[in-house]
Amino acid sequence: MRILITAGPTREFFDTVRFISNPSSGRMGFALAHAARRRGHQVVLIAGPVDLQPPGGVETISVVSAEQMFRASLKAFTNCDAAIMTAAVCDYRPASVLAHKLKKRAAPRIVKLLPTRDIAAHLGGIKRDRVIVGFAMEDQNARRHAETKRRKKNCDAMVLNGFANIGSTRATVEILRADGRWSKPVSGTKLQIANRVVKLVEELSTRARLTNRGA
Repeated sequence: MRILITAGPTREFFDTVRFISNPSSGRMGFALAHAARRRGHQVVLIAGPVDLQPPGGVETISVVSAEQMFRASLKAFTNCDAAIMTAAVCDYRPASVLAHKLKKRAAPRIVKLLPTRDIAAHLGGIKRDRVIVGFAMEDQNARRHAETKRRKKNCDAMVLNGFANIGSTRATVEILRADGRWSKPVSGTKLQIANRVVKLVEELSTRARLTNRGA
């Protein structure tokens, strides 16, 4: 298969040097790219700003903003059989970007924010028989919000991530399938979890092809 994987954070600048972002390390996405490549798949890795070396044999596209990741993902997905959306994409971006560094002043400043485009939801709307696995980072009502995200984004599965996983080489996740079944908590190194997620993508892709063939 040819698999699209998004990883890392995005940065949304409001002047030439300052931006909105998040602490995503990109380790889960890079582990997925490594696991998928090791299992014989072609991989397109679209990564935000991270301090990681891409796995060998993986096509890597570096981006900064949510809009850049959206455009790169849409283009790459055209020739992919599946997508694993691990990137921590900023939900909002400044409405305007100053062409110079904003000078400090004593008075408060107001920055107008606009929503960014939802990459997973867009790909979910055009996927047809292709498979999409999403990642959800939640800090309250986690399962309920993950279930809502899976339906809204039309994902075949949703991996519920925890804040304790950020920046770590290990993680604990739960996996929600489209039929509403939840896995038990899965703990291990991010590479071990990545292997499990890639195997899930293989299983879901095989099932989708068989269903499509029998339709």
